[in-house]
Formats: sequence, structure tokens, C-alpha cells
Amino acid sequence: MFLSRTLIKRHSVLPGFDLALGFTLLYLGFIVLIPLSAAFLKTATMTWPAFIEAVSSPRVMASYRLTFGASAVAALLNAFFGLIVAWVLVRYEFPLKRLVDALVDLPFALPTAVAGIALTALYSQNGWIGQALPFKVSYTPIGVFVALTFIGLPFVVRTLQPVLEDLNQEVEEAAATLGANRWQTFTKVIFPVLTPALITGFALAFARALGEYGSVIFIAGNMPMVSEITPLLIITKLEQYDYQGATAIAVVMLVSAFSLLLAINALQAWTRARQGR
Repeated sequence: MFLSRTLIKRHSVLPGFDLALGFTLLYLGFIVLIPLSAAFLKTATMTWPAFIEAVSSPRVMASYRLTFGASAVAALLNAFFGLIVAWVLVRYEFPLKRLVDALVDLPFALPTAVAGIALTALYSQNGWIGQALPFKVSYTPIGVFVALTFIGLPFVVRTLQPVLEDLNQEVEEAAATLGANRWQTFTKVIFPVLTPALITGFALAFARALGEYGSVIFIAGNMPMVSEITPLLIITKLEQYDYQGATAIAVVMLVSAFSLLLAINALQAWTRARQGR
């Protein structure tokens, strides 16, 4: 019986592990590894002093601070409000719910240039929202933050929704029968289950914001040392035919983003292991 099952499994019509793994590595090699390797190889042609000078000039450092800082703050804000939006969409029924659910995906479908123009028109000093604010948004670092928040929200909501839908409400009822109030039920029962998905949503929103270009350049103002993001600086160097400088900055962004994502994934794994225990 065991031998027959082994033969059936070995001669399955569907492709096996070896073939699937081969296609996976081939696809990832062409799509991910080769392009990224090209950036590293181009940067390797630079001398070490030239590399340090290219990636640590005052203008480049200012773009790092704006890009990473605005991306982190925008991802944190999206993690908070994305949890609320996902909770409302999953737990409650209300008029036009399908429309609200579709609006969450709008930043996915909307071209980034269109989003940038729309945000600039709304938040400019004579825009519908900008003229009512006591401070300037467009053409400032605040505008960068607004654009990154706009494009990052769907990642958090769509990551949390399946987890909330699969959450057994009987556990919440059991906690209530044991005397837990709503806040205790949420913090002690619900939130620990949502934490890995929330961390994943934050990581996705943060990574997406780091590489955002189209929706930011219109509202940022692109002033060096003030509101210039790192992706724009890379494009600027490419337009100036400074390919080594562009790839050097790109490598720094790549390594930094990968390191941060690796740390976040490790934290997520630790959280899941702790929950399992």
C-alpha cells in the first residue's frame, strides 16, 4: 500500500517540487536578482572614497532623512487607521459599504501621477483643503508625508481584513463571559492575533513608500535639502549621466530597505512564536 502511494505521488500529472522550484528560481533570477545584481556591479566599479562621497553628501543625506522619516511616519499612521478601517469593513454593515471597500483599493488602481496632481490641487494654498489649513502642505515635507500616507493605506487594510474575517468571535464571547470588558477583550484577545498581520501591513506600506516617486514629485516641491526625496535624486543623477552616483544611492536604499524589512520579519516571526507558546 505504501509503495503504491509512493508511485502515484511520484508519477503525478501535476509538476513536482523539483520542476516548480526550478521555475521559481529562474523567474526570480530574471525578474529580481539580475536587475539588482546589475546595480551592485555598476557600483563596484567605483572606488571606496568615490562611493562614500556619492552616498553621504549633504544633499543625499537630507533626502535620506526625508524619505525614511516620512515613510516610517506614514506607515505608522496607516497601521493605526488601517486597523480601524479594516475593523469597520469586517465587523459592521452600513450603507454604501461596497463603495467604501472599493475606495480602499483606489490608490492601487490610480496612476501615481494622477494621484500626485490631485493631492497637489487639494492641498495647495488655494485648494479645497489647503486653503482651510493654518499651515502650508504642498511643496513642503508635509506634502511628501500626505502622498506617502495616501499610497500606503491599502497595504495595511488588505493585510488585516482576512485575519479579522477568520477571527472566531466565540473567543470574544468567552472573554466577555469571564468578566473582560471591551478594552480588555481587544487588547488581550484580539490584538495579539492581529499583531503579525499588522506588522506585515506596516512593512509593506513602509517599503512601498520608500520607492514611491510619481505621487510625490508633484506635491513635494522638490527643493534640495528641504523636500527632495531619494528616488528623485536618483532620477536627477541619471539625467545628468552620473550612472555610478545613481546606482550607489540605489544600493544604499536597497540595502537599508532590505535590512529594515528583515528586522521587521524577524520581529513578526518572534511574535508568532510567542503566541504559539
